[in-house]
Amino acid sequence: MSSTSDAVTIFDTTLRDGEQSPGISLNTGEKLEIAHQLARLGVDVIEAGFPIASPGDFEAVEAIARQVQGPVICGLARANAADIDRAWEAIRDSERPRIHTFLSTSDIHIEHQLMSTREDVKGLARASVAQAKALCEDVEFSPMDATRADVEFTAEVLQIALDEGATTINVPDTVGYTMPEEYAGFLTKLYEYVPDLRKAVLSVHCHNDLGLAVANSFAGVLAGARQVECAINGIGERAGNAALEEFVMLLHTRGSSVGLHTNVTTTEIARTSRLVSRLTGYAVQPNKAIIGRNAFAHESGIHQDGVLKHRETYEIMDATSIGLDANSLVLGKHSGRAALKQALQDLGYTIDGATLNTAFKKFKEIADKKKQVTAMDLEALVTDELRDEISGYTLEWFDVEASSRRPPHATVAVKTPGGELVEGRFTGDGPIDAIFRAINAATGVDARLREFRVDAVTGGQDALGEASVVVELGDPAAAIKADFEGVLKGERVTGAGQAVATDIIQAAGTAYARAVTSAVHKAQAVAEAGDADARAALLATP
Repeated sequence: MSSTSDAVTIFDTTLRDGEQSPGISLNTGEKLEIAHQLARLGVDVIEAGFPIASPGDFEAVEAIARQVQGPVICGLARANAADIDRAWEAIRDSERPRIHTFLSTSDIHIEHQLMSTREDVKGLARASVAQAKALCEDVEFSPMDATRADVEFTAEVLQIALDEGATTINVPDTVGYTMPEEYAGFLTKLYEYVPDLRKAVLSVHCHNDLGLAVANSFAGVLAGARQVECAINGIGERAGNAALEEFVMLLHTRGSSVGLHTNVTTTEIARTSRLVSRLTGYAVQPNKAIIGRNAFAHESGIHQDGVLKHRETYEIMDATSIGLDANSLVLGKHSGRAALKQALQDLGYTIDGATLNTAFKKFKEIADKKKQVTAMDLEALVTDELRDEISGYTLEWFDVEASSRRPPHATVAVKTPGGELVEGRFTGDGPIDAIFRAINAATGVDARLREFRVDAVTGGQDALGEASVVVELGDPAAAIKADFEGVLKGERVTGAGQAVATDIIQAAGTAYARAVTSAVHKAQAVAEAGDADARAALLATP
């Protein structure tokens, strides 16, 4: 596809850059579910992960490559032989595989991070793209931190990548430093210095540190780029990436003004946003453009009056165009298994057998407590099932004694990864704090609470409560046996967990146990990686 096309390729990096956000740790089942939804959304490319980072990341990328049809499935690799080979192993079974390799061109990165020279960078770029091209026809190359790099040197490196067969050139604003006119000017100069760039697809990848990720991406497209790298809900390292839903709806709403469009099915946007929010534990702010709960709300009497008379007086988009219709009643307490199965299929979930039986049991438990079961409730129940795939600590039961006259006390029973049932007791500042501390006592894991949040899935007093927890291991070595003592010294390891239930104490306890599991698994992966480079790949953004 040339830069003259009026179709903009949507490259989704939710599962790679997005998943590297602090506190996010998705298992293979969760990543696969998100990837299937991204395919339903109609993204063109899914960057499924960073295969060299860990065995778990490799497994997830491989599963996505084998099972998700439609989009190009891309694996990220640093500019070295081991990374590129590992990426190819993970994606080779995809019907449309891509290797994405990257290398810094800014002097600040070359000197302080790579501790190298410009000549070495050119040699590494040539070797890495040539290796990737020998394995995979579709190769993307990125000069990391390009917007702070010398444009003429970056142009030299891009010419090398093109000479070796790169089919997509991505120019990232890695630290969110540039401004729209500046970014467009940088890309224009690259076109001047590298005429062959017009024979490839030019891509943009913008971070949101100054709140300009979408604006910079749009400026890049106006300058000739025809691929935009973005993430659902704008998640990503630090302040995040360009928000997919914002960029897509910008072209959907104003595309006729610039003659550009995407192939995204916009009615799947809201559902995709909710799925990613639930599985990552990253809540969407109420005033978030497009998918925030206030995005189509009107408080002012003047606005309300106008919308009631004619929607377009104050709304430039129709809420149904992004799929905001999930609060409708879909099932009642007397609905049967077949009705549940059909309702889930309508939401994009195909389940049968034991999985359907489990979902039906949970549905009945919820239906007995809620007057209305909505599509959002069903989505929450299904995504909650995905979190149980990873082997770890499970909260089996709890007792809490709470009073305003004495400190709350909790007793819990936790099933360990080995299947043993252990109990713990503790007194805390409140009933939830007591449960968290009791889980620590039962598991013997020194976990420290970093973040805790409870949200209602829907409105009403009988709403499902959705708890999100982030913990940090105080002593990772103790949590993963003394064999690794010293390996993780000074390295911060976090884990996240989410859960839903009508009882928010139960949701909080279950989420905390899952967060502990996530942190311990990550500590094990980091320790087993051995060398510093491999540990850095697990703990930080490449």
